[in-house]
Amino acid sequence: MRPWIAWDDRVTGFGVKVQPSGTKSFIVNYRAGDGGRTAPHRRLVIGRTDAIEPDDARRRAREVLVRVARGEDPAQARINRSGFPTLEEAFEEYLTANPDRKEQTARFYRALMRNCLADWLARPLDSIARREVEARFHLVSRRRGRTVGNHAMSLLRSVYRRPCVDFDGLRNPVELWLAGGGRYHRVVRRRISAPSEVLPRWRRGIEAEVIVPATRDIFWCGLYTGLRVSEVFGLRWDRVSLSRRLLRIDETKTGKPLLLPVTRQLAAVLERRRAERLGERGAADPVGVRPNGWVFPSATSASGHVEELFHLYGRISRVAGTKFWFHGLRNAFISVAERELMLPRSLTKRLVNHARHADVTEDYAADWTIRQLREPAQRIADRIDELMHAEIPEDGDWDGAEAPEGWWDDP
Repeated sequence: MRPWIAWDDRVTGFGVKVQPSGTKSFIVNYRAGDGGRTAPHRRLVIGRTDAIEPDDARRRAREVLVRVARGEDPAQARINRSGFPTLEEAFEEYLTANPDRKEQTARFYRALMRNCLADWLARPLDSIARREVEARFHLVSRRRGRTVGNHAMSLLRSVYRRPCVDFDGLRNPVELWLAGGGRYHRVVRRRISAPSEVLPRWRRGIEAEVIVPATRDIFWCGLYTGLRVSEVFGLRWDRVSLSRRLLRIDETKTGKPLLLPVTRQLAAVLERRRAERLGERGAADPVGVRPNGWVFPSATSASGHVEELFHLYGRISRVAGTKFWFHGLRNAFISVAERELMLPRSLTKRLVNHARHADVTEDYAADWTIRQLREPAQRIADRIDELMHAEIPEDGDWDGAEAPEGWWDDP
């Protein structure tokens, strides 16, 4: 489907341009200069139909045509005055256009821009060509994985959509790349190997390559809880009760707060973090942390907590001898619960806060209390410990299966 224009029968050159996405904008079309029919066509976007009334748009169109009759070129004057926005300006407008977007999604988009398109941020939108998009897609895919390449181009495509409506003559280079035969990578979920095969290898990789104890504890926290990486990053001390062995996560992917029992293994991780904070703040602080402090703080991030671990994945994978990614820890947790221990699926879904189908019966079955969750959660953690410290299989026994490519588990 291509864009089309519905012309007004009262004002010549005035109409509504309809995009394939359904976006509608008032426009005015005219010929610039004194060349008559040989003069170049110009098109000026007056505004979107959801932001301006038709009568007001028609009045503005008449004003534009009066200026044209005086010999002016309003469309060119707008370009000369403001020019096309830069990619950074268009990206910021894209983020603010949706006030309901989750904070973790916005962080994900910013990370994509910073890691994949940072050198383009200061460039005007009309300076980025189709060939550059194609080359960048293949470069990102080669360096950071196919999933990241798909995400980066999809984000760039979305950022261009609004300016392409507001600025006549601006073309979306991602759309041009796709129209010219470009294709996103096909997403294929590969078979994930059993926890008994990957856990001892991942442990070896983490212990060898993750030098900072606090960063290493992020991985152990994910392994013993099955939490998503963003949920681990967002752990707060005012939501942790070591005396009651409870943990609460408010910012989750499903939007529902999650209350979990704290196992012995997880308690050891949290006690190490608390002891380190006590050492930093001094014994005068009885708790060792601010009431609203982060369990995994960062002095360099805008949020105040750790935000990225991707730079470690490749190093861990090389030492482990198999692909490592944070979401694999969540997969291992679920596999241990359901395949090793044969626990009910509804219980596992409750532990990892997995989105459930709109099924009343399943909702009843999944209404597990903390008391009921404590014993199975501890069994899972104990079994993970056993598998993680088992002897690493010989290379001849390894099937070489890899996990899906990607570096962020909450797109």
